[in-house]
Amino acid sequence: MKSFLITAAIFFGICFIYILIMLSTTEHYFTYLLDDAYIHMAIAKNFAVHGIWGMTRYAFSSSSSSPVFTLILSALIFLFGDHALIPLIFNLVSVGLLIVILNKYYSLFFNQNRSIVWACLFSLFFAVLHVQIVTGMEHILQTLMIAINMYCFKKWSDSEGKDRISQYGFYFTLLSLGLIRFESMFYFVSLAFVFMLIRKWKDSALVLVCGFVPIFLFGYINYPKSGYFFPNSVIAKGSLIDFSGGIPRQIIDLVLKKVILNTSFYKIGLFPLVISMVLLYKDYQKKLSFQKIIANNFLIVAWNSTFILHSLFGEIKGQFRYEAYLLVAFAMVLIPKLTSFFTQPLQFFRTERIIGISILANVLLLVYKSGHAHILITNGSANIYEQQIQSARFLKKYYNSSKVVANDIGAICYFTDIHLLDFMGLGSKEMLPFRTKDKRPDDQFENFLTRSAVENQYQLAIAYEEWLDGHTPKNWKKVAYLEVGGKNVVLGEKHLFIYSINPEIHNSLQQNIRNFNWNKNVKVTIIE
Repeated sequence: MKSFLITAAIFFGICFIYILIMLSTTEHYFTYLLDDAYIHMAIAKNFAVHGIWGMTRYAFSSSSSSPVFTLILSALIFLFGDHALIPLIFNLVSVGLLIVILNKYYSLFFNQNRSIVWACLFSLFFAVLHVQIVTGMEHILQTLMIAINMYCFKKWSDSEGKDRISQYGFYFTLLSLGLIRFESMFYFVSLAFVFMLIRKWKDSALVLVCGFVPIFLFGYINYPKSGYFFPNSVIAKGSLIDFSGGIPRQIIDLVLKKVILNTSFYKIGLFPLVISMVLLYKDYQKKLSFQKIIANNFLIVAWNSTFILHSLFGEIKGQFRYEAYLLVAFAMVLIPKLTSFFTQPLQFFRTERIIGISILANVLLLVYKSGHAHILITNGSANIYEQQIQSARFLKKYYNSSKVVANDIGAICYFTDIHLLDFMGLGSKEMLPFRTKDKRPDDQFENFLTRSAVENQYQLAIAYEEWLDGHTPKNWKKVAYLEVGGKNVVLGEKHLFIYSINPEIHNSLQQNIRNFNWNKNVKVTIIE
């Protein structure tokens, strides 16, 4: 209990300080670090209030990357009303439960409260979870379920399969993980593979069933409505291999781009991989059998495999949100193997130099990530407030139910009742074929966007010109240029354009932009 209170006090104290800093940059209006948080909230609100799973109240759109998280938010909105702080409060509660689980887990390996606290704090800050809380996204929930899964696996394994409650907890968490984040599929495959290596065929099959059945059910529901098995975000951002030809070359390009030439790969997983290899080699030196080595290092092998699969077919970015679950998992599987480091660090460094250097490198990376997190939190909220929230307020005042084309769709859909055409494809399935596999806008994209906007009588567009890549429809006329102040750390671009699509509203749109009370840090230039 003491270790929990100390860990919670330190972690939540830091979170509270950062939230106060965020509020000081946004006119005391709490703003999430990512526009994506408002995507979840828009769908959750529309589902709770209008019964429509979509970015707008008018049509279905498979825009949520985490159906379970969005459904939870929808239930909370239904019960308590539509409040923008719901994701923040939910994440704070979830991380509190995560600290409980981490304390229970590390208590299995350490006797001293000091060691438990250090292990918990390292796990939390190694994954930069204070940033994940204020992004308002599903990554805290995913990490919590992973931690419960691993804790249950440990208890189940230690009981030699006799602890049924832990066994049920292990498989129950697998049922939810796939629809919390679809990258969890990499974990299911890795777990099943490692079970196969130690010839536990039944457990291998059960992992695949529990993991993939909910995903298949989602696809069964989603496909008739969207034309795709997975949500739009997974289709647009996932690494796909075109089986029409040149597969070896595509695989080589994938490995080069996603792993070898990706600096984030080394920042996140290089040193955990090194430590893992050393631990496996030590067991090999003991002349243990192959199956015994795998059994002794079951979760180490599973999580290294998961990391490789995630790197190849998922996304790794500087905000560390997509890999937060991996970082906590690495801490949970490696710290119990390195208990002597926490009790006798100097002696450990003398006898285990390779591992010791890798630990030191991870500590330095933790410092680096904490610095990067500080920059994100102290600047990111202001970025979203000055660009996304201001755009939403402008639309709310003058064009609340109008037809709007956009590329960043979260806040403008959550705070308004607009009709949306998302030319990035996340909120509009008709645009998705132009955005898959890193496709860039071309003449076909421009022609379709031009025709679709005219035929469906869209009025205006709010967009990054750079994202149109020289294929802005010719009938879109620039009305204003908006640029936010300060350091840009989360926005696609520091500036955006407002266009009139319907010529009849051009002058009135121009006047409305002049009259609107923009935030003082937003530089507005009217284009005559």
